[in-house]
Parts: sequence; C-alpha cells; structure tokens
Amino acid sequence: METTSTSSATRSLITALGAGSGVDMGALAENLAAAQYAGRLDRLALKSETLDRQISAASDLKSMMLSLAGSLGDRVRLGDLSPQPQVANGAVAGAAYSGVGQPTGSYSLEVTQLATSQTLSSPAYTASSDPVGAGTLTLRFGTISGTSFTEDTGHAAVNIEIASGSTLADVALAINASNSGVSAYVANTTEGAKLVLKGEEGAANGFILEAAETVGEEGLANLAWTPAGDASRRLTASGDAAFKIDGLPMTSSSNTVADPIPGVTLTLKGTNTGTPTTLSFADNSSTIVEAMQDLTAALNEIATQIRTVTDPQTGELARDSGARALRSTFSALAGTVIMPNAPEGTPRTLSDLGLTTQRDGSFTLDGARLSESLKSDPQAVAAMFTNGLYGVYSTIDSIARRSNLSTDPGTLAGSIKRYTTQLEDISEDQAKLIERQETLRTQLISRFAVVDNKVGASKSTLTFLQNQIDAWNAQRS
Repeated sequence: METTSTSSATRSLITALGAGSGVDMGALAENLAAAQYAGRLDRLALKSETLDRQISAASDLKSMMLSLAGSLGDRVRLGDLSPQPQVANGAVAGAAYSGVGQPTGSYSLEVTQLATSQTLSSPAYTASSDPVGAGTLTLRFGTISGTSFTEDTGHAAVNIEIASGSTLADVALAINASNSGVSAYVANTTEGAKLVLKGEEGAANGFILEAAETVGEEGLANLAWTPAGDASRRLTASGDAAFKIDGLPMTSSSNTVADPIPGVTLTLKGTNTGTPTTLSFADNSSTIVEAMQDLTAALNEIATQIRTVTDPQTGELARDSGARALRSTFSALAGTVIMPNAPEGTPRTLSDLGLTTQRDGSFTLDGARLSESLKSDPQAVAAMFTNGLYGVYSTIDSIARRSNLSTDPGTLAGSIKRYTTQLEDISEDQAKLIERQETLRTQLISRFAVVDNKVGASKSTLTFLQNQIDAWNAQRS
C-alpha cells in the first residue's frame, strides 16, 4: 500500500511539473534509485540474518549450560543428592540438611528439655472492651530466677504507648504492633477476660512489664508484672533447650538448632531422657549412579549442540571464540581435577566417577569405574556432590557462569554481546541507505520532470511540423 501511494504521488508530481513524454518517470526514478542501493541493502540483510542465527545459536548453548547448572544445584542442595538426615524417633526431633559440608555417619540424640517461652496473663476483667487507663507500658527482657530479674542490656526495652480511652483489646493490638517479639491476645476465661502475653523461646527472653500511668487516667498499673509480684500470673517460664549429641551436653535458646552436627539443622519436638535415638544419613550410592547417568545424558545433549553449531561447513558458530572455548572445555572435562584438596588415590576427577570422553566429543558412563569408586571410598564420592567450592556441581556451575560472562569476548555471552552490537550497527546502516535511496529518488524525479517537459515540448513541435508538411503535401495534390 505504501509503495502504491508513493508511486501515485510521484506521477502526480511529474504531471504537475508538466510531464508529457508518456514515459512513467516516477517508476523509472524508483527503479534506478533502488538499483543503486540494492546490492548494499541485500548484503546488509544477509549479514543481519546471519547475526540473528548466531545470536540464537549462542543463546541456546548458554541457556543449556545455565539450565544444567541450575537443576544440578537444586538436586545437590535440596534433592536426592543432598545428604538428608533421618531421626529414628520422629517424635523427638526432625532433621534437615542445611547445605553445608557433607555430613555422614550416625549420631545419638537425647533431648532432656525443650526450649520454652514465657507466657504471662493479666488480672481478670469483665470484658475485652473494659477501659484500662492510659500511659506507657514498657517490656524489659532478661533472665528470671525465682523472684529476681536480671535484665539483658543487649536486648533493648520496648515502650508501648497506650492512648486515652484504650480498652483491654486495644492494649493487645498495641503490643502486637510494637514488633517487640512479644505477642498478645485477650482470652475469655471462666474468670473473665485476660490479656495474655507470649514471648520468644529461650531463657534470656523472659520479660517483665512496667507501667507509667497518665495522671487522671490511671489503670495501667493493673497490667504491670515482675517476678516479685503474683507468681500465678506467669503461666509458663522461658527456658533453653537441653540435649546431648553422642553424649555431649548442648543447649539452645530455640527448638530449632543450627549445626549441632555440621550441615544439619535440628527441630526438637519432644524429650527422650535416658533413651537416646539415632540420627543417621542414608547411603545414597544408588542416587549418585542415577545422577551420573542423568549428567552424562545432559552433557551429551550439549555436546551434540556444540558439534552442530561449530561444524566447519554448516555451523553458525564455526569460527566463534565463545563456542570454541566451550568445546575445548568439554573435551577436557572428564580429566579435570574437580577435588584439588582430595588426597592422592581418592576420586578427584569426573573420570573417576566413570565419565569418559569419546573421539567425537560425546560422553559415555563407565558404570564399572563408578561402582569401583563407590565401593572403595563412598564418602569421598559423596563429597563430590556438594554445593561447596569444589565438586561436580561447582565445576558445571563455573562453566555456566563463565559462558554467561558478557565482559569476556571469549565466552558465549561475549559473542552474543558482540553480535548484538553488530546487528545494531547494521540496522543503522540500513536506515541510512534507505534514507539515501529516498533522497536519490527525489532528485531523479525532479531531473526527469525537466527532461520530460522538454521532451513533451519537442513532441508538440514535431507534431505541428508534421501537420504542416501534411497540409502542404495535400495542397500540391
């Protein structure tokens, strides 16, 4: 539609300028201008298409590496490759791998006391809507022993403003809004409505409640409490958890205990004084075999793609530095030392796990070699499947990260950046050429209009002369 409109406008222009030769000067101008720039525009279009294919090929390879690293990392951290601990007596504790190190073996666990939090109640009120006065309530935190309180100066006191006309329910809302670590609610008991305050677990998280009343609006002092006061108002006391790992006594301010065994987080649920349970780690040899099979298949998928895109005759990335670097990395992958700190004679490379490189760049898995390594040193093999500085995941992740480093021209991301810049330059060049082509077309139209006018005038003169000659000839006859 745009080309038709342009041609129509061109013909109108030439007609207005006095065209009379009968030649379509507009089409002639367009064709000549297009012919002038066709070769360069075609070359730029071809180069643009090539760059698009190169960007797509490099992006696909980079995405495949990142996907492999991501899925392997998830499997190592949280999946079947992680050394998941098991507690024989699930009523005593739950256990989870914290993602640090490679814990192995079995441990005895005895819980003698769970961590508790302080619970405090107020005197009874008729209803939650009862007024309680106004002023400031202050929560102070520390350790309570008998009727004494030792404040923890490292735990800042919290002041809670109670507005004029506040009710018992309003006080609960104000305490919850203070973000003090103490929660509150109103319990409707058989004795009446009571404000209940609950602190955090741990002996040092005990608390007292002080009140500073607004003169003329007294009443908050009824809520205040210290251990020297009414002992019945403290429903539960705060305390630390106490437990033993392999007979060694330990404590925790929380029932969620981080790294009592390196790499393990315990959640204490109940006590088993005198009857220790067992925490152990299952043998994941079969899982490692399956993981190596999956890894080999994934590497082969990427290796096939590398061979395709780097083919000297048909590959989009045949001369690409990033693709060649990845191909070189893959060719040396099986023999690369991925556990540099492992003692001599223990598994240190992927080839020790059975990964073998074929002449065409593909991979196979030597099951016998993997079984031999698992049999001779299962713990060393298991240590290769962690999310630490070294190991299978770290190696694959490093390759993926390297491929994604756009500041390095020798990586896939660097190639994508370079190709994208070239593509942008080509777009600018195309726009400039199209602009020049249009300028030339306009110039030709103007020139042809003048010529066309002269030709038209000449044709009129020739016609006049021809008519005169014809008339003379007729008279002579």
